[in-house]
Amino acid sequence: MARPPRPAQPEHPATPSAPTVEHVADRHRYVVLVDGERAGLTAYRDRGVQRVFFHTEIGDAFAGRGLAAQLVHAALTDVRASGLRVVPVCPYVAKYLTTHNEFDDIIDPATPEVVEWLEAHLK
Repeated sequence: MARPPRPAQPEHPATPSAPTVEHVADRHRYVVLVDGERAGLTAYRDRGVQRVFFHTEIGDAFAGRGLAAQLVHAALTDVRASGLRVVPVCPYVAKYLTTHNEFDDIIDPATPEVVEWLEAHLK
């Protein structure tokens, strides 16, 4: 008995596209997208010339791919290009900055005054 012919295999199997980061200014966040799906975000509020980052998250389905680092790097690069400064209230952003000295020149400390201001603006 003859076998039915196999369906043709594509020459190049589908591979996921590279993650992209978008600034969603009206929502005060940067999002990382994987194949068009939101994989995570880092949220901020602007305080004068300071962009105060307070929360970063990556969805469980996207964990372990280095997306948080890519997201934060792109966000910090955008902050620099915008002429703003970074205040790392978010623990992840603060930790990222300890090993990425290329952003040292745009970092302001997360002082109690800034944290108090942020809490008042998030209510």
